[in-house]
Amino acid sequence: MGTCQNCGQTSVTISKALGFCGDCIRAHFEKIWPEIKQVHHRSRRAYGLPEEPPRTPEGVTCRLCTHACSIPEGGTGYCGLRRTENGRIIGGRPHEGNLSYYHDPLPTNCVGDFVCPAGTGAGYPKYAMSKGPEYGHRNLAVFYHACSFNCLYCQNHHFKEMTFSSLRVPAKELAAAVDKRTTCICYFGGDPTPQILHALKTSKLALKNAGGRILRICWETNGAVQEPFLTEMADLSLRSGGCIKFDLKAWDEGIHHALCGVSNKKTLENFKTLAGLINKRQEPPFLIASTLLVPGYVDENEVTGIAEFISSLNPMIPYSLLAFYPNFYLEDLPTTSRAHALRCQAAAKNAGLRNVRIGNVHLLGDDY
Repeated sequence: MGTCQNCGQTSVTISKALGFCGDCIRAHFEKIWPEIKQVHHRSRRAYGLPEEPPRTPEGVTCRLCTHACSIPEGGTGYCGLRRTENGRIIGGRPHEGNLSYYHDPLPTNCVGDFVCPAGTGAGYPKYAMSKGPEYGHRNLAVFYHACSFNCLYCQNHHFKEMTFSSLRVPAKELAAAVDKRTTCICYFGGDPTPQILHALKTSKLALKNAGGRILRICWETNGAVQEPFLTEMADLSLRSGGCIKFDLKAWDEGIHHALCGVSNKKTLENFKTLAGLINKRQEPPFLIASTLLVPGYVDENEVTGIAEFISSLNPMIPYSLLAFYPNFYLEDLPTTSRAHALRCQAAAKNAGLRNVRIGNVHLLGDDY
C-alpha cells in the first residue's frame, strides 16, 4: 500500500519506491520527475552503472542506441558495457559477447508464440518445419547482459550483476551452438542493442552455416537501436522468417520515463519504420508488439494510446498484453489482475487491433 506524495491518494497500486500515482505522473511529470529520477540513480549506483548517459565533450561517441553516449577515457556508457580505452570504444564489439545462452525446446514461452512459426507453423513450408508447433526442435536463446533502459520493474534485473563480467562468447562460438535441431535464434536480455554488432555477426555466421535450411532470426527488444542497425536486424528477420518483438512499455512519455528512466520517442519512431516493411512478408508476421501491464501505471489509458498508434500503422500487427509480477524496485505492487488484463484487451480491440492476446495468464491475480 503506497501513498502518492502529490495528491495524497493511498492504494495498493501506488508503488512506495516511485512515490507517485500514475495520474499524477501523467499530469505533473515535470514537477515530480526530479524525485523519481533519484530512484533511478539509486538503482543504478547499486550496480556501478552510470546514473546518466555520459555527455563528455572530449569523449568518444557510441552510435548504437538512442543515448548516443559521449564516453570519456576510462569511462563507460549508460549500458555499462561500452567503454573507452586509448581513445576508442571497446565492449560490445562483434567478437565480444557478454551473454548467457541455452537451448529451449519448441514451442517455447515466447512473446510471439501465438503467431510465430515455432508455435503455430505459420509460414510452412518455407519458414516452418511443420504445419503446427515445431515439437522436437529447439530455439537458441541468447540473453545479453546489458541494457539501454533502466526499468524499475525489470523481470530479469539480475543480469546487471554480469554487465561488468569478463566472460566473453565470440560470435563464431555462439553461431556454432546452432545444430540441426535448432530452427530459430532469439536475442533478448537485458537488450540486444548494446551488443547488436555481436548479434548481427552471429546471425550471419549461423545462417551461412545452416546452408539454406530453416533458421529464423528473432529479436525481443526495447526498440531504441540506431540506424543502420535497425535495418540490418529487419533484413535478417525478413529473410529468415523471424520476427522482431518490440516491448512498447508505455504510451505517455512521463510514465515511460518514470518506469524505464528514458524516453519512448526512439522506440515509437523505430516501430513506425518497421511497420512500413510489413508488406514485404505477410506470413508469418514480421513485427509484434507487447506491453507489460504494470498495476497503477500501465492501465487501459496507456494501452489505448499504444493500440491506437499500432492500429494507425497496421491493425493486423499482433499485440500481446503481459501479466506483471512484482519485482526489483516495484516489488510492492500486486500482480496484474484478471479484470485489469481484460479491460486492457478490450481497450486494444476497441482501438482497432485485430489480434490481441493476454499472455502469462497463470500470473493473473485477483481483482483490486
